[in-house]
Amino acid sequence: MKHTIPLKQNHEFRRLYHKGKSAVSPYFAVYCRKTGRPMSRLGITTGVKLGHAVKRNFVRRRIRELYRTNEEKLLPGYDIVVVARTRAIYGKYADLERSFLQLMKKEGLLAPKTKEQP
Repeated sequence: MKHTIPLKQNHEFRRLYHKGKSAVSPYFAVYCRKTGRPMSRLGITTGVKLGHAVKRNFVRRRIRELYRTNEEKLLPGYDIVVVARTRAIYGKYADLERSFLQLMKKEGLLAPKTKEQP
């Protein structure tokens, strides 16, 4: 992850839950807030409701990979928390990616597409 560091502190997660913007889909809930930093910070939450540790870690790895592969499409300088929902365990990767990008677009985190000059 090029321009991202992990979000780890509990008070930072709580601040995003209370003061950040949110968007939901069947697979995820996303909370984000603009910061003055040149880098983004990513936090991933998977609750006990998803299942045992193996399932929760599986979903975390999928979310991290979704973020990593689409990071160049996102604007830097945001705190982002992705909360996994139960359907994320059984969803196809393509559906998860589509849902993730829709949420990022809804939150205004997708960078505008630039036209390449020949």
